[in-house]
Amino acid sequence: MIKSSKYFSLIFTLILLISCESESFNAPGKTTLISPENVQTCETGVSISDTQSEVTFSWSESEYTDYYDLNIINLNSNLVIWSSKNILTSDKVVLVKGQPYSWKVNTRNSEVSEITSSDTWKFYLGGLGVINFAPYPAALLAPNNSSTLERNSNGEITFKWDGSDPDDGDDLVYTLYVDTIDGKQTPAASQTDLSVKTLNVALDAGTTYYWRIKTFDGKNNSYSVVRSFKTK
Repeated sequence: MIKSSKYFSLIFTLILLISCESESFNAPGKTTLISPENVQTCETGVSISDTQSEVTFSWSESEYTDYYDLNIINLNSNLVIWSSKNILTSDKVVLVKGQPYSWKVNTRNSEVSEITSSDTWKFYLGGLGVINFAPYPAALLAPNNSSTLERNSNGEITFKWDGSDPDDGDDLVYTLYVDTIDGKQTPAASQTDLSVKTLNVALDAGTTYYWRIKTFDGKNNSYSVVRSFKTK
């Protein structure tokens, strides 16, 4: 009986140890971005040539984090410019001037598979002689890319997007491109010079469509990436 009690006691102790070890493996915390500031009108960085500047990115420490992945996207090309494995909370990256960028930081813990992402910030890296900056390419919110959607009772699909501009005071207007070819065909007049960020458009059933948004600030244009979806 004594041996049996010792055996159960040992098992109970092992369970507690395993439980405590499991609880110590926490998902990494969310970091707070510091600089470049969000929707920065004209981040300059340190100029290293007529076409490039070195930009310093910094963010806060986060709990249960072994290292940080810095992700920067050129919003004109939608290509990832940089992704790095940092144990520090800052990094310097050489970028092309006169381009809009977004950035975020993912936090990682080697003991768990979860990845925690920061908020995403945008900035415009100034170039030579730029007085008015092009608006940021619109963020496409709906329909989701590669989704299949049911049309409403009027045979319509709802499009939603968001836009912003690095220049204060610019009024933005949008043009919605929707077609079955590449999202770049001439849009209907009802889809141009929009002050709204949502629009219902009647579409055919069982068809694949491509769409994008042009943003105009009165002087300059920008174009979003092209997304696709299918109607039921």
